[in-house]
Amino acid sequence: MSGRFRHKSPKFFFIIPMVLIGIAAFSAIVMLLWNGVLVPILHAGIINFWQALGILVLSKILFGGFRGGHWGRHQWKQQHLQERWESMSPEEREKFRSELKNRCGRRFDAFYDRSKFGPTEEPKSEQQPS
Repeated sequence: MSGRFRHKSPKFFFIIPMVLIGIAAFSAIVMLLWNGVLVPILHAGIINFWQALGILVLSKILFGGFRGGHWGRHQWKQQHLQERWESMSPEEREKFRSELKNRCGRRFDAFYDRSKFGPTEEPKSEQQPS
């Protein structure tokens, strides 16, 4: 039997109830917020626990999808951009910086991080003694 199908560890028996408790808690929060906010303000109908769970599932389908790993995709994109940055020549980097500054204006200056975009000037070449 492969390690993929082993479910006899105590961690497995702890995770499943925690996931179920988390889903139940989020459903209860959705139900309470719906009934406490939308009913008095918008005169929406009162919902029960199962309808709140349905709203959570529907919102996950519409807005989140079931692909998972959103952070992994973000990390891949960041790594891809870092690789592109490292492969740029100094002239291309300066052109990129100036274009970003033109597009973003003061926001670029406020969030400009030299560790991501490198130094603004070229590294000085060492002069050889004559």
